[in-house]
Amino acid sequence: MLARSTVLKDSATLAGSLAAGSLAAGVAYATLIERNAFVVRETTMPVLTPGSSPLRVLHLSDFHMTPGQHRKQAWIRELAGWEPDLVINTGDNLAHPKAVPSVVQALSDLLAVPGLFVFGSNDYFGPQPKNPTNYIFRPSRRITGEPLPWQDLRAAFTERGWLDMTHMRREIEVKGQLIAVAGVDDPHLSRDRYETIAGPASPAANLTLGLTHAPYTRVLDRFAADGYQLVLAGHTHGGQLCLPFKGALVTNCDLDPSRAKGPSRWGATMQLHVSAGLGTSPYAPYRFCCRPEATLLTLVASPTGGGALGSRAGMSRPAVSAR
Repeated sequence: MLARSTVLKDSATLAGSLAAGSLAAGVAYATLIERNAFVVRETTMPVLTPGSSPLRVLHLSDFHMTPGQHRKQAWIRELAGWEPDLVINTGDNLAHPKAVPSVVQALSDLLAVPGLFVFGSNDYFGPQPKNPTNYIFRPSRRITGEPLPWQDLRAAFTERGWLDMTHMRREIEVKGQLIAVAGVDDPHLSRDRYETIAGPASPAANLTLGLTHAPYTRVLDRFAADGYQLVLAGHTHGGQLCLPFKGALVTNCDLDPSRAKGPSRWGATMQLHVSAGLGTSPYAPYRFCCRPEATLLTLVASPTGGGALGSRAGMSRPAVSAR
């Protein structure tokens, strides 16, 4: 009996050691490797009105930039090599009060490309340490840190020609295509005021486009009801910690985890694209089964004008080595 007890004890100790070792290896991978394994994902979405020419749209989101993140900054600078027709930034650029120059310098050449933006909660307020279980059990709780210099970031973007779409409706022409676009302030902080942009989208446009940082269902439903063909959002980090073959467990909003990143249909005629983003909070610096990403959307004409589901055209290597 003593020998058997000793064997069982040794087996339990070995199993515990293996589990602890696996956990430590997973944490190291998520913290040191995957969160820096930036990738450009290419997606084709048939959302333009019939007869429209294709548009290449670079969707950026959730940098959560700090001044010392030189690898991320260098990688973002290389994105201009993908030659987009339009750049759309759906917010959460900052994670430090001195990060505005880092964001602007990283974007550099992309600021010379036509661009649209809305801000997220981490443009307005700095990150704070949080209990990670709140994302599962208390997703509606808001904890905000010190105010961030979002006005300086807005000025830097607009001075270079990018358009602030916060509670705005505009019509712009990109590569000969008319885009009717509207945006709201961040729903995660309950700053969205959809009534300021409410009304049917322009039927004359080649594309009707909605922008929001956080893809809350109340906002998506309003865009769909007004006839928008496509809405772009960020915020979810694609779930950030995902399970193999299952994907995201949480979205940090009321969006279903199955829509945490990539294209999906919303209602009968609208499509949604959610970016998994390029960063993390400094207090949660890890990603697992969810690489940080920028997305190159190739928007093409839909045979019916409503658009089918977007298709993954493949995943590139990081732009620094691909171009």
